[in-house]
Amino acid sequence: MRLFAGIDIPPEVKRSLNRLVTKLRPAANLRWSHVDNLHITTKFIGAWPDERLEEMKSTLETITGIAPFDIAIRGLGWFPNPHHPRIFWAAVRAPDSLAALAKATEEAAFKLGIERETRPYSPHLTLARIDGTPDLAEIRCRIAGLDSDDFGEFRASEFHLYLSERSPAGSVYTKLASFPLKSI
Repeated sequence: MRLFAGIDIPPEVKRSLNRLVTKLRPAANLRWSHVDNLHITTKFIGAWPDERLEEMKSTLETITGIAPFDIAIRGLGWFPNPHHPRIFWAAVRAPDSLAALAKATEEAAFKLGIERETRPYSPHLTLARIDGTPDLAEIRCRIAGLDSDDFGEFRASEFHLYLSERSPAGSVYTKLASFPLKSI
C-alpha cells in the first residue's frame, strides 16, 4: 500500500478552488488535479506493508503538542519557478504549527524506518502539473485578471493517514485513520 499523512481541505475551500480551476482550465493544456483530492501533505510515506498498517496508525497517534490552528489558502505560484514551471499551485498560509506537524509526522515515520525528506517543507496545493513547454500566456492573463487570490480559510483540528491508489482516472485517496491535534 502507498501512504501519506496530511490535512483535509474543507468543502467550501474546495468549491472556491474548483471555480478557479474551471476558469483557468480552458486557458492551458495542463494535467489538472481533481479538486476533490486536494490536501496538505505533512509526510509522504510511500510504499508500506499492509501487515504493518496498525503500527503506522499507533505511531502517528502518539503525536501531541500541536494545538488546532488556522490555515488560509491564498496566492498562486509556479514550481520550481515562473519561467520554467512544472507545477501550478495554490499557497498554504499557516502558522509554525503546520511545519511543526510536518516535522512530527516526519520524525514518527523515521522511527518506523521511513527516510527523512531532504527538501525543506513547502506546503502547497498542486492545482496542475505541466508537461513539456505549453503556451502559458493565456493562463497568466487570466490569473492576472482574477478579482482575488484568496480561496478561503479553515481551522485544522486533525490530520489523517491516507491510502493513495492509482487508477486510470487519477489517484484515489482514502482516509485510513484520523488523529486530533492536541496541545498536550
